[in-house]
Amino acid sequence: MINLFEYQNKQEFDGSFNGLEDFLDDIWRKREKNSFYINEDVDKIEVQQFLQFFHKTNELKSNKYVGVIHFEGKRINLLPKIFYDSSRDSQLDVPNIQNHILWWLSYCRKIKFPSYQSSLGSIQNDFFEVLIYLFSKYTRALLSSSVYQQYEEVDKEISYIKGRLNTNEYINENLSKARWHLLNCTYDSFVVDNKFNRIIKQVTTLLFNETSSADSKKNLREILFILDEVSDTRSTAEECSSIQFNPMFGDFEIVRDYCYLFLKNCISLEYKNNLKLFAFLLPMEYVFEDFIFGFIEKEIKEVKAKPQIGSTYLDQGETFSLRPDLFIEIDSRNVIADTKYKIIYSDDKDPKSGISQNDLYQMLAYAVRFKINEIILFYPDNIKNYQVKESNIIIKDELAEGSEINIKTYQLPIINRDLFDQEINSEKELSKMFENTRIKLIDKIKEILLFSPITPSE
Repeated sequence: MINLFEYQNKQEFDGSFNGLEDFLDDIWRKREKNSFYINEDVDKIEVQQFLQFFHKTNELKSNKYVGVIHFEGKRINLLPKIFYDSSRDSQLDVPNIQNHILWWLSYCRKIKFPSYQSSLGSIQNDFFEVLIYLFSKYTRALLSSSVYQQYEEVDKEISYIKGRLNTNEYINENLSKARWHLLNCTYDSFVVDNKFNRIIKQVTTLLFNETSSADSKKNLREILFILDEVSDTRSTAEECSSIQFNPMFGDFEIVRDYCYLFLKNCISLEYKNNLKLFAFLLPMEYVFEDFIFGFIEKEIKEVKAKPQIGSTYLDQGETFSLRPDLFIEIDSRNVIADTKYKIIYSDDKDPKSGISQNDLYQMLAYAVRFKINEIILFYPDNIKNYQVKESNIIIKDELAEGSEINIKTYQLPIINRDLFDQEINSEKELSKMFENTRIKLIDKIKEILLFSPITPSE
């Protein structure tokens, strides 16, 4: 197992780079199918951005994606940089890092990860194996008690009229061929072999071929047995996300969201000599942004959060669009918040307090164009517990008669450090595991947004 933290450590790779590079290049070329891989800064770059290859030393280094890559029987874990600590044993930390990623994903909206309550069982493997286990356990339990059925239009030859008689087909295929006793009809039927069940079967088959967990294989095998009469077809992630349920089948929304997650972010390819490769990759900056948005929306009822607004431009020619991560309404106040997935370090000698000058320019553009003088930058905390002093930068807009723009920076407590100092309880529910972290984060965001409004200086 190889553990790589974004932009941090390098590890030696025991094998040849050739097949792995070809595989990742192929994923990158097809990235337009997945909006999470699209980035304006690298849109024209043809070289893959998942891993860096050092051919002289035969070492690998991770870029900005988290997830897992399976290659020639090897597993490469790509982990968030905020958990990197060279003094710690990353092999021991991996399960708890996975728990954090799962907790963050449970609040995400773009990635459509379900907010589940089940425990992780005895699975202590890579991130992808944990996801397979959760999907297989929940789906098997649900299908064991209720199989999803829906009305679908069926074209079938039957011995009596049902629904609508297809006259042309009946004349051409039945009467003309002395099969007058069979009627070609189109009617609605309440069937098990429907689009949603076909998607479940497709995803289950994919995961069954990839997992090495005996528990997951057992659950997936039972799902395939239950859906034995369902047709084998291929569907896209977009087709999956378009499926809607009435309240009676609300529990199936979680299964749909799992299927969407796998179809959207899994890449499984076969190369020459039948070598099968697999990758499950997510860009961490989008996970952090969507986690904060989903958390505020769900947990902070006193504020109203809106996602990116893409209809405002910096210039009159509407060439340079401005899209702040969050637009927040608090009573009569409006605040723009932007998430920055960066490690900032405490340095009393640094007058910039770890803030990038480019970030400051970006926030200034937001303030001017949206006519909002309260700007907040959210940074994640990190496992090394670097605490950066909160800063309040005041900028005077001389073109607006000296109006003040206030930009504040905060680190958010999104890591439960206690988990790394205790024995892993694999049966504990994720929500209970992070209950204290949830409360701390709620208190911190309320303190920032509700109890510490920015006021102009005298």
